Amino acid sequence: MPTRTVQISTADGRADAFAAFPKGGERHPGVLMYADGFGIRPALREMARELAGHGYYVLVPNSFYRHGPTPVIELPEHIGEEDRPAIFSRLMPLIEAHTTERVLRDADAYIRFLTTRPEVGAGPVAVTGYCIGGLLAMRTAAAHPGTVAAVAAFHAPVGADGPDLFSEITAQAHLGHAEGDMTPEALRKLNQALDAAGVGHTSEIYPGTVHGFTMSDTDAFDAAASRRHWDRLLSLLEGTLTNG
Repeated sequence: MPTRTVQISTADGRADAFAAFPKGGERHPGVLMYADGFGIRPALREMARELAGHGYYVLVPNSFYRHGPTPVIELPEHIGEEDRPAIFSRLMPLIEAHTTERVLRDADAYIRFLTTRPEVGAGPVAVTGYCIGGLLAMRTAAAHPGTVAAVAAFHAPVGADGPDLFSEITAQAHLGHAEGDMTPEALRKLNQALDAAGVGHTSEIYPGTVHGFTMSDTDAFDAAASRRHWDRLLSLLEGTLTNG
């Protein structure tokens, strides 16, 4: 599986990113993958390689490149509950500084880079994200309705921007929520807002899960939910993107 670190020119500098794609000279649909708040690390690289193995060019940008290249902060090999307070004390200022305006400027650069890669075929792309990356994915889909055909977000605060964001999304969406993050009543209201905005979607609570259930290097990881996430994501991409 070919992988490489690439540099993306943005309005505010240069963002490093991890790219994974199938072997051979063929062109493949592009997928922009936003990491969770912990950023690019071995677990995210493995997820990118897994997705690329299904026939996609996967780009994982360092969302916090303004604060330095990957790794922006050092992380333990396994992120346990006892590690989170110290890690988040360093992460939160970076997350708070990553304003919507910055997100959208960066998204323009990421989409431009992805759609002009020689390994990426013509046609629409997809965006997926985890935790805060899921919100970035939704914002990117809303800002690029003519280019993004599919958007997925997992254990993400997708409703943080309110229903106005949904009205800009034309992509087909899948939202996978942690049971620890979303009550059935909150899910009902979220899905009503998506329906009202005309967003084609599946949106569900993954049973028995806590925030971060897709991340294999954390205590939150749930193997069954991770498999379900892959099933849902691959089904979404197969139904919206054209291989080759």
